[in-house]
Amino acid sequence: MNPEIDALFDDASGDVALGELDAAIEKYQRCIAIDPEFFDGWQSLGIALMKSGRPAEAVEAGLRAVALRPDDQVAWSSLSLFYGRNHQIPEAEAAGAKARILGWKEQLKK
Repeated sequence: MNPEIDALFDDASGDVALGELDAAIEKYQRCIAIDPEFFDGWQSLGIALMKSGRPAEAVEAGLRAVALRPDDQVAWSSLSLFYGRNHQIPEAEAAGAKARILGWKEQLKK
């Protein structure tokens, strides 16, 4: 992984822990500007945006995360939450169902 992204991502995660959401969002955005395929950056950006009361932007970040990892149960669960916070209930239910199906698939593999 890129050391610059690593440092930014770690700093952003620390900002989230301290409640400094604007600083975290800016750092996550810098991470994905460096590497638009950085899944963890999109996922974490979505969570920070949602926590800061920006659910429409969180949905956009969540959609990018599931596009990068379409079989990631956590990404779909997060997207469901983002949709719900944005009052997009049918979309939230569909994303939640996708997360449950992925969870069942994982259980069947075991």
